[in-house]
Amino acid sequence: MVPLADRHLELEVRLDADPEVLRYLWGRARSRPEVVASHAERMALGAKVDGLGYWMAFASDGSGPGSPPPDDSFVGLMMLPPAHGPDQPDDPSVGELGYRLVRRSWRQGLASEASRALLRHAFGTVGLSRVIAQTMAVNAGSRGVMEAVGLRYVRTYYPAWDDPLPGSQLGEVEYEMTREMWQHRAGGDVRLR
Repeated sequence: MVPLADRHLELEVRLDADPEVLRYLWGRARSRPEVVASHAERMALGAKVDGLGYWMAFASDGSGPGSPPPDDSFVGLMMLPPAHGPDQPDDPSVGELGYRLVRRSWRQGLASEASRALLRHAFGTVGLSRVIAQTMAVNAGSRGVMEAVGLRYVRTYYPAWDDPLPGSQLGEVEYEMTREMWQHRAGGDVRLR
């Protein structure tokens, strides 16, 4: 994983051009201007709390450190910004875990692998008190990742939708991992700030 940078914009555009990738987010592909605006928002949000932000994930191609990965090794966008949505706490000690993978990378355990790395970073490096993750209740794949990495279900809620997606009547779900949960899972073998 490498920190999101302006040089990654075209990969974000390609990722968001697949309506299946965005099925539970927007229900459609996004236009280039929409992705450009989202990229700018991500870059700004990533600068809000030191150590939090967005990363582009690439499959290992055997090249040495510092070598730019080829575009065909692009796996997806991994997210750990400060929590920032209308149904989230406004607390700089809370991060929001997320992932968006290209379709060819689905069902390979890559979202779980990246999420575990981001949780280690969140608690072991940044020192967050809590990490949350949210998705539509019908998004079984994302919920499976959340459960696989040890997040626990917190609640189902029903946001006001301007343009409801299929399945939105079942609501959104929130999962969490607290610092204490992470320390317990790590068996005490953690380095704290």
